[in-house]
Amino acid sequence: MPINPTRSRIRDRNDPINRPEFMSLNQPLRNSNEPRGTLRRPGSLKRQSSQQQQQQQPQNVQQEPLENNTEDRRESVKLPEEDCIQLNPSFKGIAMNSLLAIDICMSKRLGVCAYSHSSWGSVRSMVNLLAITGHGIPWIVGTIICLTRSNTMAGQEVLVNLLLALLLDVMTVAGMQKLVKRKGPWEMTPGLFDYIAMDIYSFPAAHASRAAMVSKFLLSHLVLAVPLRILLVLWAFLAGMSRILLGRHHLTDVGFGFALGYLHFNLVEMVWLPSNTCQTLISIGKLTWIPL
Repeated sequence: MPINPTRSRIRDRNDPINRPEFMSLNQPLRNSNEPRGTLRRPGSLKRQSSQQQQQQQPQNVQQEPLENNTEDRRESVKLPEEDCIQLNPSFKGIAMNSLLAIDICMSKRLGVCAYSHSSWGSVRSMVNLLAITGHGIPWIVGTIICLTRSNTMAGQEVLVNLLLALLLDVMTVAGMQKLVKRKGPWEMTPGLFDYIAMDIYSFPAAHASRAAMVSKFLLSHLVLAVPLRILLVLWAFLAGMSRILLGRHHLTDVGFGFALGYLHFNLVEMVWLPSNTCQTLISIGKLTWIPL
């Protein structure tokens, strides 16, 4: 039976699916990258997926070196441990860090003779000469020369004990400096005398320790007038402070050096060598002692 075309048209018009608002339901899904009016085929879907994977691979390869570069930058920007802030620090840690900060700040401000172009650079040579008077090498060499020229047993006894005190001071300070390894407030290379006397680091101050020990030793075993005693104490103080002015030591280094020198003096007084022992040591040094 033939179909009337007019009836089929009327039927299509009455069908709700053929309305304009429902036309998208009859069409397949389209990719956003595809132009309108084109339908996707199975082969084209496979090609597009392979192309997307190939495009994503170089992007991932580019992201990996970028991430590595950012990690390297973060590692290079890492601050040293002393510059990092600790979370929830204790009261003791805060107090110690504050005192150290004050010590470093004041020591740098007092280093007015650290360089020739400093504020007091014109008197740097005089301050350096004052610091040399507290060095260990001149004191040890001078004590040995005086010991060889001394003729009295009392004088030799004092000089031998002074020599032992100087050697004790040099060895103790050098050991503590090697253990602590604290640097001075200003970056300076040690001199020749510093390397010989093993006075390389800052804590404790060797010149301050030696000046305090020698001044206390001479005040206890020599009969001196009052002006000379005052000058001796003033020399010990200025010899220690000269190292701060030269930028070699901190204030705490010099203060601990004075205390250490006084401790060395008390230790030498406790183990004081008598005259007979000193004469034996002198004869051994002169290679004239013959054992029985």
